[in-house]
Amino acid sequence: MKTMLMATTAAALMATTAFAGGHGKEVKLGVIFGFTGPIESLTGPMSAGAEMAMKEVTDSGKLLDAAKVVSVRADTGCIDNGLAVSNAERLIAEGVMGIIGGDCSGVTGAILQNVAIPNGMVMISPSATSPGLTTMDDNGLFFRTSPSDAREGEVMAEVLKERGVNSIALTYTNNDYGKGLADAIEKSFKEAGGKVTIVAAHEDGKADYSAEVGALASAGGDLLVVAGYLDQGGAGIIKAALDAGAWETFGLPGGMIGENLPKNIGPDLDGSYGQIAGSEGQGIETLIEMAGDAFDATSPYTPESYDAAALFMLAMQAADSTDPAIYGPKILEVANAPGEKIYPGELGKALDLIREGKDVDYVGASAVELIGPGEAAGTYRLIEVKDGKNETVGFK
Repeated sequence: MKTMLMATTAAALMATTAFAGGHGKEVKLGVIFGFTGPIESLTGPMSAGAEMAMKEVTDSGKLLDAAKVVSVRADTGCIDNGLAVSNAERLIAEGVMGIIGGDCSGVTGAILQNVAIPNGMVMISPSATSPGLTTMDDNGLFFRTSPSDAREGEVMAEVLKERGVNSIALTYTNNDYGKGLADAIEKSFKEAGGKVTIVAAHEDGKADYSAEVGALASAGGDLLVVAGYLDQGGAGIIKAALDAGAWETFGLPGGMIGENLPKNIGPDLDGSYGQIAGSEGQGIETLIEMAGDAFDATSPYTPESYDAAALFMLAMQAADSTDPAIYGPKILEVANAPGEKIYPGELGKALDLIREGKDVDYVGASAVELIGPGEAAGTYRLIEVKDGKNETVGFK
């Protein structure tokens, strides 16, 4: 059982002292995503989603003393722990009151252990899905708006069996995210009666994946599941497999979902399928309308990014403070029932309700339900590549 105690050090106290009592006119939120690296095509819409929530709250004039919410961006490189930690430390030095991120699981864990915990800083990640983050001793400082890969493994196994797949070869990017997801897929698929012929790691950033594909092809399988990243190694594995004629169809977990993959692979990817965190209904439909042509609100983890930012601001209002030690425990309260359901575009309304002492149940764009520190319930959007585009074919 993870403790909800908030360990706040002197550095965090210094950063928040100016906001005690009378608050301040500016609230800084860090947005630390992989603006470079193997998922860089996803992080533009993700940051735009988070910053849309900040603008909505700023424009409402209803957060604390009509505070202006300011985004401070930083890069993780997705898989560069040194860069991620250094940039997270810069965010602390610049006086952020919360950190939206990280994005990829390994860098998120590094930031949490080396920066957030020592500085008593709250983090809400929209996309770090490693099961290892669930059990990390985080002093109640870490939350996420996407479900963990333990659940995705179950969903993928269900999808594979429904499509008549009896055996798979499985490759994963060699880091915390890839290993955790591969373990979850292997376990769930075997429990469903499937056979896993091989589980093999691959490194990102290589020019040639023919050796990896050779080993995978030798093991065989009805389908090759690629638990990698769409902008680097995962795409390289698929290209090499197609060139070798080893497989024609691929299983695509969350890190492989994004418009860049079908765009870069071409029509040979048609028929491949997978899943990514996502929901249907009023929340996402409203966010799509709000975003218009500014950014793609359906891009992976973009709804979850809007929701991560929103949770910070609603929790601050509930605590009447921007001090992470004070508002952190309020995140679960504003995220879950009981209370009036709150959707995108209703953040000003939610701030009013909280100020009046009423409960809110933040549903947001991704059907937010936090089931404890570091863990979220959630649904998955099922994807199939058709005519060179990712098409939604259902939800689980």
